[in-house]
Order: sequence, then C-alpha cells, then structure tokens
Amino acid sequence: MGEVLALLRPDFPDISISKIRFLETEGLVEPQRSASGYRRFTDDDVARLRYVLTVQRDHYLPLRVIKEQLEQLDRGMELVSDGERTVTPYTAGTAKNTGDDEVALTQSSLVEAAGITPELLAELESYSLVQPGKGGLYDAHALFVARTAGELAQYGLQPRHLRVVRSAAEREVDLVEQVLAPMLRQRSVEAAGRAEETAAEIARLATRLHAAFVDIGVRRLRAR
Repeated sequence: MGEVLALLRPDFPDISISKIRFLETEGLVEPQRSASGYRRFTDDDVARLRYVLTVQRDHYLPLRVIKEQLEQLDRGMELVSDGERTVTPYTAGTAKNTGDDEVALTQSSLVEAAGITPELLAELESYSLVQPGKGGLYDAHALFVARTAGELAQYGLQPRHLRVVRSAAEREVDLVEQVLAPMLRQRSVEAAGRAEETAAEIARLATRLHAAFVDIGVRRLRAR
C-alpha cells in the first residue's frame, strides 16, 4: 500500500491509505490478496486508481458514475461522450453546462450527482459550507464540497465538524490576499495576469502544505 501511495501522491497529494481502502470497499479497485492477507496491487490496479482519482478531481463525478464508466471500459466499450468531454449526470436534464469546468445544478440534481441526501445538503447550507449562486443553481465547487462532505459523513463527520476546515481555508486565502494586494493595486492587464498566476501557484503550494501537515498529524495518531 505504501508503494501505491508513493506512485500516486505526486499527482494526488491528499491520497491516503483510508481513501484507497474506501475505493476498494466501493468496488472501484479489487487488488489480489496474498496468503497472509496483504493487498497486491498490479500496474492495472494503480492505473485504475489513477483514473478514478483523476475524474473525481477534474470532473467531480460521483463514485456511482465512475464505477459505471469502469464497467464500460472493462467490457471494452467506449465511454459515451459529448464532444471532447465525457457526459456526466450534471450536463444533461435539469443541469446546464456553462463551460469546460463549470456546471450549474438545481438542488435535486446536486443531491443526485453528489450522492447525498436533501437533509445533508440543507445542513451544509445552514453552516454556509455550500451555497447556491445566481438563479438558485449550484456550481462545480458546491458539487465538490457536497460530494466530499457526503464521503466524510460515512465516517461520522457532520457539517458542523467541517467548519474548522473552512476556517483554515479562509485564513489561507487571507495569506494569498496579502501577496496579491500590491499587484492588484497596479490596475493593469499585466498585473492582473500575474496576480492570477500567483494566486493559483500559492493555492497549490498551500494545499500541498496543508495535506502534509494533516498527514503528519495522522501518522502521530497512529504511532500513539
């Protein structure tokens, strides 16, 4: 398992043993077992995990849909596509496509795509963890938060517990704002472009550092 983490972590910094075990429990990867019970991951297993993690991160697909896609691939079928993008539950019906990386979901389609209950969504909204945008529609970020909150709920973590995560993120945004402020005061196209690139890079590094500290803390817990 450690070797698998080492292979995946450069592209997926937040990957963990518990995440891989969860994906195995959901039937998305099925490594063989040795006589002593240890998991044996093949190159195909690692490639499968990489696919799952990639479409989760880039397309916000719920695990149910990813599993259906994997079953299609296992049968040698091509994935149903719309142009260059795979058709997802939120690009049809009541959901509107608003761009390559943006979606606009109704409340019911968000619940379905995230795989959560209406009650959980209401609780997420009550703690301002998820909020609808214009016209009462939810964007891709709301979908990502709702889906992740649904997965955390399986471990007993409720929206009220997640406020600390949001607070930590807001403090990190404050740090980004301090760096960007001088650039934004210049009010030029060039400065705006530099600010955008800088914000993205700082966000990437801050996320990586945050994941590292969480991983260190979890390791300490296991060592007790």
